[in-house]
Amino acid sequence: MSLSDRPLALPALGGRRPYREQVAEALRAALIAGELRPGEVHSAPALAARFGVSATPVREAMLELAREGMVETLPNKGFRVTRVSDRELDEYTQIRALIEIPVVTGLAATAATDAIEALRPEAEAIRAAAADGDLIGYVEADRRFHLGLLALAGNAHLVRVVGDLRGRARLYGLQSLLERGGLLASAEEHLTLLDGLVARDAEAVRACITHHLSHVRGLWARPE
Repeated sequence: MSLSDRPLALPALGGRRPYREQVAEALRAALIAGELRPGEVHSAPALAARFGVSATPVREAMLELAREGMVETLPNKGFRVTRVSDRELDEYTQIRALIEIPVVTGLAATAATDAIEALRPEAEAIRAAAADGDLIGYVEADRRFHLGLLALAGNAHLVRVVGDLRGRARLYGLQSLLERGGLLASAEEHLTLLDGLVARDAEAVRACITHHLSHVRGLWARPE
């Protein structure tokens, strides 16, 4: 089923940010959420019609996603969603765990309390999206939360590496998790993590982030 045949909760565009940035963010979230499936081909004009904008910012956004490896260009046809192998998903999981568990645990000792609390609105946004069944909104808020959390360590290169890993993955299991009623519980873990950081409880933080990341490989399972 193509994008034009399957409902997709693309957000309305507006505000001061360039349309290219807004389109890239929305499509990146749709790809990560698994709502755009491997092998599907989408044209810039068709996507532009869904967003209600011209094809130019959509084409620019898709070229950005192509550089990230999320889609590939097809001359005179559009863009095809790339496939991710099980081995690649396993490798992404391993790298994220190696980076995020020690870094996030270390924030219990180094991050300022007000900086930690500044992420609470994002954690609440994740929970709200889960409660509403908004998978694209969930992925967008989840990305902002996790990259914002890692940014507190003060290493911009580390943030870019994890951002790239997240972009290359596909959370095909989100819809299944939502249908089983588990998405809200997963969303709540972000608030639990913040509480542990504010309490300066490094062991609780380590246990929470380890458990949270353990969900990832299951969510990254390839579709049937």
